[in-house]
Amino acid sequence: MHVCVVWFIILVWTRSPHKDSKARNFQTSGGISPVPTRKKAILVKQTCVRVCVQEAVCALNTLQTNVSVLDQVRREQSELPELQLQAMRGFLRRTGLTVDKLDHLNIIHVTGTKGKGSTCAFTERILRDYGFRTGFYSSPHLVQVRERIRINGQPISKELFTKYFWEVFTQLDATKDSHGVNMPAYFRFLTILAFHVFLQERVDLAVIEVGIGGAYDCTNIIRKPWVCGISSLGIDHTSILGNTIEEIAWQKAGIFKPGVPVFTVKQLDRPMTVLQDRAKEIGCPLWVCPDLEQYESAAGPLSLGLAGQQQRYNASLALQLSKTWLQRYRQSGVYVCVTQKDNVILHNMKKDLSHPSLTSPLISLPLSPGLEATEWPGRTQTLRHGPVTYYLDGAHTTGSMQACVHWFSQEIQQEESSNRGPVIRVLLFNTTGERDSAAMLKLLEPCQFDFAVFCPNITETITENNADQQNFSVSVENMLTRCLDNQISWQSLSGTETKQGSESELLIKDRLPLLAKTRTHTMVFPCILSALQWISQGRDAVLATAGSPYLPAQPSVTAKAEPLREAAQVSVLVTGSLHLVGGVLKYLDPSLAS
Repeated sequence: MHVCVVWFIILVWTRSPHKDSKARNFQTSGGISPVPTRKKAILVKQTCVRVCVQEAVCALNTLQTNVSVLDQVRREQSELPELQLQAMRGFLRRTGLTVDKLDHLNIIHVTGTKGKGSTCAFTERILRDYGFRTGFYSSPHLVQVRERIRINGQPISKELFTKYFWEVFTQLDATKDSHGVNMPAYFRFLTILAFHVFLQERVDLAVIEVGIGGAYDCTNIIRKPWVCGISSLGIDHTSILGNTIEEIAWQKAGIFKPGVPVFTVKQLDRPMTVLQDRAKEIGCPLWVCPDLEQYESAAGPLSLGLAGQQQRYNASLALQLSKTWLQRYRQSGVYVCVTQKDNVILHNMKKDLSHPSLTSPLISLPLSPGLEATEWPGRTQTLRHGPVTYYLDGAHTTGSMQACVHWFSQEIQQEESSNRGPVIRVLLFNTTGERDSAAMLKLLEPCQFDFAVFCPNITETITENNADQQNFSVSVENMLTRCLDNQISWQSLSGTETKQGSESELLIKDRLPLLAKTRTHTMVFPCILSALQWISQGRDAVLATAGSPYLPAQPSVTAKAEPLREAAQVSVLVTGSLHLVGGVLKYLDPSLAS
């Protein structure tokens, strides 16, 4: 905030006719080249905005749960889940918001284990193409935290983020002592900030992605969503949601509200039964989305902006959510049925599901090109940089990894069939939290990678200017230990032998030394940038602008890279963590960091 005031003072000074004449003469007579006042003011303002955003993000990072505190919380088994929403309401009141005010947001609420973000992206784009002003709240971010709060598909601007951040942060900070409570944690704060932004910016609708679970997620203070969606369910976040698919389904169904329609993709029998029972208990209609092929029978082939077979389920769910929102918004009822290329009909499709209430409603929906125009970085995304092609997918559960492997196998087959010369396949992998790395690596092993590269979710060894991607909830030691464990798991799967007596030292500057034995086909690097630079071997023109390597490679490590330098094509799959994918995108797509 103080820097913004400084910018205003500087701007006034540059426009003042009474400033020191000696300084003016120095500028125009030899000290420095004269700069037009308007251009100077713009440069000063841009610098100020950049610094102000960094200040806000640094303040936001103070709300992260420190790793030592997190361990203590786990030991003490802190607040009961049902008290979390009560605390959230208290935080809202301290900022001047209430759940009554949230009722004025026309919300689409979406949960699920995999695909909920893609479903939200499809939904937002469809409704934006209808001319509505959209808000979209998602997590996690890939490169900049502003990505989590979007207006009309774009991350909130730096100016608006800074403005609204301090409005919320200042009120919470000023009232924390009088209420005898601390500041909200990182995700809670961002959820409150998103609600504040959407209300202030007067969006026509807000697409809200659940963080974890549903029943006790802080987004579930929403009382009156217009429609809810559940993407594919699977096992994840077991320490919070439960160890069985039934327990997880119960948590996800916690976003159901009386009378509010709910749509879900096809689920396994056991979780589907839980969803049905919860819907009956709460008193809301539950519908199962038809396969996308059944839409196409009327409208012809549909093209999706997101690759992969699993996106067809997400697209079907998005169509139903969009249709239901439009139906409620436009009280005229059913749309005129059309079957042109850019239109689709939603049929009344009875499903043989033992529960006759699970049907798809009879409605026709003119389809905008939204499905094809949808972009959602880091999910089944392909980037071609000369001879190096990157396949990025933030798959982090066994279910999503199966889908990732299927997508990558199809893509790589097409890519290699048209290539003349040797092709090298590289895996760049990391995982976080409680996830079963070994199980995911086992799914990846049939892809026949020539190199398996592991690194923590640290973009570079110098983090001072990278506040958006700092994570205090896990220690560097833990991250590096996991990388070594992943390397051992991969060697066990691939039967790679350790070479006796050969060692290479990878060192994080001024931090923990990482000792790793040199192993055929596997490498461990201390940060994302060093891993990418080794993989690309200077052949990626975009990556070459990222700067010099912080850690010169040992001769033995350099020697291993000869196949990468000689290959006609290098194909790199980046997966296991959205945070890893985000760190990679920071360098591969500089526009995301601008």
